[in-house]
Amino acid sequence: MKERVPAGRIAAYGLLLALSLVLSYVEMLIPFTFGIPGAKLGLANLTTMTALYALGGRQALWIGLLRILLWGFTFGSPFTMLYSVCGFGLSLAGMTLLKKTGAFGITGVSAAGGVLHNLGQLICAAVLVKSPYVFTYFPALFAAGTAAGILIGLLGGQLVKRLQRPMQRLMDRSRIS
Repeated sequence: MKERVPAGRIAAYGLLLALSLVLSYVEMLIPFTFGIPGAKLGLANLTTMTALYALGGRQALWIGLLRILLWGFTFGSPFTMLYSVCGFGLSLAGMTLLKKTGAFGITGVSAAGGVLHNLGQLICAAVLVKSPYVFTYFPALFAAGTAAGILIGLLGGQLVKRLQRPMQRLMDRSRIS
């Protein structure tokens, strides 16, 4: 027999998914690129960090993938979705492993996630254009990913600290009152 997902858990996932879409939209309105073409702050990654630390890796994966699909179909293209999935997949895998080691705090995990996200997108670009020369752009993206990851990690640490207990209570509820 299939286990029913508590309504509180669905509400927590929906809340983070909606927040990630709003943050993606806000970021689209802000012309902030670190002076490096293609570099972004990655505000939606606040929800990824919150989900990873408050809910777990599997939940962060589903929330992130749904965000990429919904954002891509609403404002993007198949290529933006492909690049996003490649960056997100490598980033989340690396962050999940680093979190499990316990050797890094949330800021270090987030900084690594920013770098891995950019690396995942470069790997995608190298495969699509069939050229390794795209990796010459990696030093600039390494710097941008590290800076953005540290900032998101600092903000995410505060967000996780404030939301972890309420999110857990929401998830434990069997129904919303």
